[in-house]
Amino acid sequence: MAYYLLLINMDHNNLLSNESSVSSMNKLIVENKRILDQSNLQSQLLTIIKDLIVKNGYVSRKENCKNPFNKYGRKCFSQTDEDGITFEIIKRLNIKKGSYAEYGVGDGLENNTILLAALGWKGFWVGGEDLNFKYKPSSKFNYSKNWITLDNILEITKKNLKKMNIKNLDVISLDLDGNDFHFTKKLLENKINPKLFIVEYNPKFFPPIEFIMKYNQFHNWLLDDNYGASLESFNKLFKDHDYKLICCNSHTGSNAFFIKEEFKKDFEETPEDINDIFMEPNFDLACKYGHFTSSEVVENIFSKK
Repeated sequence: MAYYLLLINMDHNNLLSNESSVSSMNKLIVENKRILDQSNLQSQLLTIIKDLIVKNGYVSRKENCKNPFNKYGRKCFSQTDEDGITFEIIKRLNIKKGSYAEYGVGDGLENNTILLAALGWKGFWVGGEDLNFKYKPSSKFNYSKNWITLDNILEITKKNLKKMNIKNLDVISLDLDGNDFHFTKKLLENKINPKLFIVEYNPKFFPPIEFIMKYNQFHNWLLDDNYGASLESFNKLFKDHDYKLICCNSHTGSNAFFIKEEFKKDFEETPEDINDIFMEPNFDLACKYGHFTSSEVVENIFSKK
């Protein structure tokens, strides 16, 4: 069993053609078999097989997208492939060190804007949980722990913009598992209109279905289908504010990327038909593979001056 466990993690061609690799592998098996019982090995093997299936499924979805822009998707700190899409967009927009805001950040270890902080951007987060890393408010980063409602989202935003000395945001990411449409609409109607706006859509409702969850300031997501809004509904909202839909992430089919209409010439390969951009949900592919993000790494990023 241990032999197959190691075999999966090694390059087959190099393994079979390199005697030293075989020798090293056998030595490792001998050294570890005293502490690894059969049930533990089986569990590890099943985890590895599952991860390989997940990764192959993601690659397949990515390669078969009708939208050529999906090829840029990759993960660094985001939940899945959002980081690569974000990076390609800001590169085309020629934003070197911009500003960001993220609403709904969990414990702070898996977010769409950590990448931007790592690139030297400044910005702020708003969320309802304690962050899982140590930080000090600075000229580059601030965290506001608040339960967001329609009554306070503008006040919280304006206070943070003033505190961070930000006139116009370059990127907003909003993922609150509930009233997302209503909060997005409130920001846009009050001229909070970044160059790139990332929102979580409800992929159960494919185009042209319109769905918007009724506003409920006390809403807690119960892992059901009552949250957010359909891609069609979000697209109509953003069109009304001069935005263009560029991409939906291919890994899970849950995040949509909208840019200001004035920049559409830099994204000519993006399809015009929303059906060619929409991604079906595939939350089975949301499980983890690779290394987990540590609180130490994120703390290191946000401690930079």
